Amino acid sequence: MSSNPVLLSDDDWALFLDVDGTLLEIAETPQSVHAPHSLKRLLETLQMRLDGALALISGRSLANLDQLFAPLRLCASGIHGLERRDALGMLIDPAFDVSGLAAAHEELDRFVAQHEGLLLEDKRYSLAVHFRRAPELADRVRDKMNSISARLGPLFALQAGKCVLELRPAAWNKGVAVHAFMQEDPFRGRTPLYIGDDVTDEDAFAVVNALQGQSIRVGTGSATHARHHLADVDAVIRWLHDNPPIRHRTVRAPQGSSRSEYSS
Repeated sequence: MSSNPVLLSDDDWALFLDVDGTLLEIAETPQSVHAPHSLKRLLETLQMRLDGALALISGRSLANLDQLFAPLRLCASGIHGLERRDALGMLIDPAFDVSGLAAAHEELDRFVAQHEGLLLEDKRYSLAVHFRRAPELADRVRDKMNSISARLGPLFALQAGKCVLELRPAAWNKGVAVHAFMQEDPFRGRTPLYIGDDVTDEDAFAVVNALQGQSIRVGTGSATHARHHLADVDAVIRWLHDNPPIRHRTVRAPQGSSRSEYSS
């Protein structure tokens, strides 16, 4: 990742934010995560400063995002790009046939029931098996999901995350969502900045880089397309608090640091 500092300006910045692992710490189950009032207030403030050019890009469903961040209803994309709500509040929900997931759901229901600590999450368009509470079962989950994915065929892809494997429609990803937002007001004509923590964010990093934007990876992990780095969720929140879109303000490392806070 580059050591160049991130330069923000108040007239051309479009902010895209992953949720779990970026804005909020990852919990044992998706349902046990709660968004504090301070974060909601921060997002609302940033949305106003950016004239609405802020969107959440998540693997969660839009319904789940709205519940998590209520009463806010932000521009957002759910289920890795499949669901999307634009700045006018219009839902872009593709007509995707999910009937092929019915048998997979039944099979995974039985599988999860046989292994304590696993959680099956049905997102309507995708199925995710979480094994954070039973990491020793990772290989068994992977084998089962690979088997089902092979039977479903090319319309579905197997998406790995942090202690989760998800069967999702192959044609959509977070990069597709970012690209779609960038064709619409108020994002159109701005420079995108994306912050994410996971392999599921790599498609978005690639799209943002191609648009000459800023890509920021949270935490450590495998090879990434991101060009900058933030240490953890706390660092993301500090960055959002301390670096509003002020013209020609350069983001630098804290005093005493030998490198940019957003580089590695």
